[in-house]
Amino acid sequence: QLVESGGGLVQPGGSLRLSCAASGFAFSSYDMHWYRQVPGKEREWVASVTAVGRSTNYADSVKGRFTISRDNGKNTVSLQMNNLKREDTAVYYCNATWWDGSILYNYWGQGTQVTVSS
Repeated sequence: QLVESGGGLVQPGGSLRLSCAASGFAFSSYDMHWYRQVPGKEREWVASVTAVGRSTNYADSVKGRFTISRDNGKNTVSLQMNNLKREDTAVYYCNATWWDGSILYNYWGQGTQVTVSS
């Protein structure tokens, strides 16, 4: 199970920190991702952090403004969002994936709304 929190209303240029609490699976073995979705559009990948090595990757649209991190001791993944823009408004989803060589295990949270508006 994945449960996101931390969404809300913020002015352009502001910051928010999203958190995702994981339970019921071996969190430290899973790559973790954040996606976002605007009504009427496809879900968009935002950022990832790997299970091994904890390397990170970001969509070009958020690079330099967002930071993904994980705490395997607390089974959480976070997304620090700075210098927010109106176009960052979306529902943000936490996603966990693990490929065991034959099966892709894939879990999603319920999403948290982020609204950037003055």
